[in-house]
Amino acid sequence: MDFEFATAARIIFADGAIQRVPELAGRMGTRALVVLGRSERRALPLLDLLRAARIATTPVHVPGEPTIALVDEALARARRAGSDWVVAMGGGSAIDAGKAIAALLTNPGDALNYLEVIGEGKALSAPPLPCMAIPTTAGTGAEVTKNAVLLATEHRTKVSLRHNLMLPDVALLDPELTHSMPPEVTANTGLDALTQLIEPFVCNRTNPLTDAICRAGLARAARSLARAYHQPTAGSARRDMALASLLGGLALANAKLGAVHGIAGPLGGMLTGAHGALCARLLPLVMTANVHALKSRDPLSPVQARFAELGCILTGDATADAQDGLAWVHDLCRELHVLPLSAHGLTRKDIPVAVEKSKHASSMQGNPVVLTDDELTAILVAAL
Repeated sequence: MDFEFATAARIIFADGAIQRVPELAGRMGTRALVVLGRSERRALPLLDLLRAARIATTPVHVPGEPTIALVDEALARARRAGSDWVVAMGGGSAIDAGKAIAALLTNPGDALNYLEVIGEGKALSAPPLPCMAIPTTAGTGAEVTKNAVLLATEHRTKVSLRHNLMLPDVALLDPELTHSMPPEVTANTGLDALTQLIEPFVCNRTNPLTDAICRAGLARAARSLARAYHQPTAGSARRDMALASLLGGLALANAKLGAVHGIAGPLGGMLTGAHGALCARLLPLVMTANVHALKSRDPLSPVQARFAELGCILTGDATADAQDGLAWVHDLCRELHVLPLSAHGLTRKDIPVAVEKSKHASSMQGNPVVLTDDELTAILVAAL
């Protein structure tokens, strides 16, 4: 029952919340580094609002997964511009890049001094620049997480820069910004959000606060993900998914994840697929492997009751069990047309390397049962 809970200093959730940027910006600084996704058009309203507030802006675009090299280039640009705060708007890639840049602008050295796995893993010594995070997708929950995931291209893997000080000062969520997501992005980000509610709920470091958060988020995702996919402008479904994503971020930042992210992280450095797409394909397969492994190796584990409760929440049937939950997730992935990992470049010859990297991923340490090499291999073979 020992636990800590930390999150963004301020969370604002409302349709139309983007209009509050001028009010909030004045408290952050006068020269903003604006970290954006690949779309200039989607960023125009934010840039206009900042200019209306007389904030000088220096835009930086994150066209895909944020790399260490991209972050280094953005740091140099921010220093030349004298940026005194960071606002990141976009999907998880843009927000993670923004958090990393804000942290590295105030701390000595470079990213490798602080990165896990491939770096020194040092703790930050100074608070980051003030940071505002504005998500435009409903999946990562990066606006309330304390880490930034970066792609290390030379190592063909994704690793985190992590510290409680990296939690944004303001997380501003406007569900209306997610209405323009195409169906494929809605599916993949939504299944990532679902994963980030399931894994903290069954991980080996649960706590009462994250349990409550996960239950609330799971119920919303279960009733609204498919509807958001089929009816993109359904406001209530988009609000549910934006909130589910936020709640998943709160949960993973204060509990643990599991094998879905433990595998997806290394694969992200090896394949072309977006993080959400990889999680979407892995989710039902990892859930099935975990349920079977617990039943055969730890039949008295209390996590078995957690999987049974998942079945009830996801199906809306109080008499459901773990198998019903597994079937529901498999059916949802089929309905949302989740692609196999071969579509993102995975081949059988890649699997041994992926298994070895996955075993050392930080997220894998939260899985409720230690999966064997054979089990990890079977998951990846089934995901092809």
